[in-house]
Amino acid sequence: MIKLVKVNGEACDIAGKTLADYLADTSYDPGRIAVERNGDIVPKAQYGETVLMDGDSIEVVSFVGGG
Repeated sequence: MIKLVKVNGEACDIAGKTLADYLADTSYDPGRIAVERNGDIVPKAQYGETVLMDGDSIEVVSFVGGG
């Protein structure tokens, strides 16, 4: 059975990975993002210990500069 996590509204087969492992496989710049898991902000210090579970909803927000 495939266990799915929604990331920014898209179903992904990443349950069981840590948030840090998932982010390492993406093009996100960890210094310029915030991550919300099931409605709660995940502190950057907890990315390595936050295990993504089946049914989790993750929102990754990138900060962009401008003026």
